[in-house]
Amino acid sequence: MQHTLEVDLPLDGSPVDVWVAGLFGTASTQDGDSGYTIEDVSSGAQLANQPAMVRVRKNANGLTDGERDRFLTAMGTLNAAGSGRFRDFRDMHVDSPASDEAHFDVGFLPWHRCYLLDLERELQAIDPSVALPYWRFDEPAPSIFTTAFMGVPNANGRLLFTAGHPLESWVTDNQIGIIRSMGFSAGARPSSVLSEADTLALAPFPGVTQYRNFAAMEGNPHGRAHTSFPGSSFIRRIPLAARDPLFFMLHCNVDRIWAKWQWLNELFDPAEAEAFSPSDSGRIGHQLGDTMWPWNQVTGDPRPATVPGGTLAPSPVVARPGPSPMVSDMIDYQGILGGDPLGFDYDDVPFELPAGIV
Repeated sequence: MQHTLEVDLPLDGSPVDVWVAGLFGTASTQDGDSGYTIEDVSSGAQLANQPAMVRVRKNANGLTDGERDRFLTAMGTLNAAGSGRFRDFRDMHVDSPASDEAHFDVGFLPWHRCYLLDLERELQAIDPSVALPYWRFDEPAPSIFTTAFMGVPNANGRLLFTAGHPLESWVTDNQIGIIRSMGFSAGARPSSVLSEADTLALAPFPGVTQYRNFAAMEGNPHGRAHTSFPGSSFIRRIPLAARDPLFFMLHCNVDRIWAKWQWLNELFDPAEAEAFSPSDSGRIGHQLGDTMWPWNQVTGDPRPATVPGGTLAPSPVVARPGPSPMVSDMIDYQGILGGDPLGFDYDDVPFELPAGIV
């Protein structure tokens, strides 16, 4: 949390590693609004001055208009009226057997973390200033459910947008538009969704690890957030949910709560049972050493018959987790136990080394 760092460099020219991060609570709103300067202490000479961006995932309800519009434009470009790369993300999140990879067991959180990371990297290839925003579904979000952002349903549940909106021409599965009826008012929150505080303190069951207790959040708040939209809303059903861009903001909040839980409990080590407990059933995709479908490009029982989208999108900034990530790769997302981070952070989850980590 220092604004400056003085580093002694070896005379033989060998490198010295340092951590550089944005000041917590002051993330960027546009490219180049942050940066760093390198100076020679003895002479005061400026050796480098580099504009940069402290790009993190933020609460969608508080985005600036520019941040909101850049995200929407990137999503619209990725969809390309149904002919773009987004089609693969839709095909990754379908009903059984694909849903067995991602739901109803301990791999739910790691799989969706990888899914979001893949999508975010594709959006950043379109606009490097974009980060996935999250819908904090336990709080009112009046700025999200508007015609300028995530749309307002008409009497039939079809979303309406402002003229020229990037999602106005949204197409999935050859169907034009997004169906999402509201089960709560834009100025309120879904009443049945567990609060963040209660989620972080999910009641423990005797003999069950902390992770197992926390993973129960797949039912509530996660499931309740999905089903807070009634009727024929896409987002309330696994086979259709990813047709709706709000799905990714919902899951970004799920991942944020997991990240906050990890930080609060200092649980980043994949080998620690309290941080991740493999499935008792032995289900593939829910063990630490399992590669994850579809990024592993493996087909055939018990894997699904198709592998949409190819391997995980690379990052120009970090090397992790590679093209075919394992469940274990998703646990230490900040890289605090060694190696690269995965390349994302949240606006209300600090970067902080746990006690004893140097």
